[in-house]
Amino acid sequence: MAQKLTLQSVVKLNSGYTIPLLGFGVYQTAAAVATDVCKEALKIGYRHIDSASAYRNQGPSAAGISASGVPREEVFFTTKVPVREKPLGYQNTLDLVDIALKETKLDYLDLVLIHSPYGGIENRKGAWKALVESVEAGKVRSIGISNYGVHHLNELEAYIKELESERGGAGKGGVISVGQWEIHPWLPRDDIVQWCHARNIAVQAYCPIVRGERFGDPKVIAVGKKYGKTEAQVLLRWSLQKGLVPLIKSVTPSRIAENADLYDFELTEEEVKDLTTTEYSPCAWDPTVEPLDR
Repeated sequence: MAQKLTLQSVVKLNSGYTIPLLGFGVYQTAAAVATDVCKEALKIGYRHIDSASAYRNQGPSAAGISASGVPREEVFFTTKVPVREKPLGYQNTLDLVDIALKETKLDYLDLVLIHSPYGGIENRKGAWKALVESVEAGKVRSIGISNYGVHHLNELEAYIKELESERGGAGKGGVISVGQWEIHPWLPRDDIVQWCHARNIAVQAYCPIVRGERFGDPKVIAVGKKYGKTEAQVLLRWSLQKGLVPLIKSVTPSRIAENADLYDFELTEEEVKDLTTTEYSPCAWDPTVEPLDR
């Protein structure tokens, strides 16, 4: 039987902090409505907001915390260092962390991810070192990466060891707490998930309902009918039972509530396996396949 989960369930990170197992995403959420949308999500019970510098809504999204009346310390807020508007690297990453703190008006950021591996080897290393220093400065609690392939992850793991040697020992190179990828039954990314879980790295899944593009799948419909759940709820439950941290977005209050209504049913192990395919079908971008020198 699957682990009993609730909307309050968390997992402990390598940083020592905890992250809620269901995240509320704000990708392509207009800044004009982001505050109200995040306030609504927090009112419903979400305690995890996933934003990014590139989304241009991290400030309004964070404002939803104070607007909701939920204590800051109860909300896990994520942002990401972009790599296309400015070259990824050491100084730009330091600057972008400070910009994020200013825009969000938060005293600290719970999690900052490198948004993708674009930028080349030295810029990736520089960005990571800047995040390590941001943790040491108390600006950021946990750090990680997004959209890295296994080759990028191996590179980072080797660089962390280099930093430890340069900076005085274990822990001085930083710890990877979280990784984020597009993951769903048609893109399970077993190699990446296994790499992360072997190192106790929490794996976040964006596009967990495949942007609705796979709605109508007979297997998903059948499972939904069995439990009296929507296709989106079935796919989110699949993600939770695979040990992932799904990030789901909506700007519609009823849908925001529906997407959190996942804890009165469980898929069987056989159903989880049967829904999982061997496809490699991204519905978003896929930087994981880029070579190290890109």
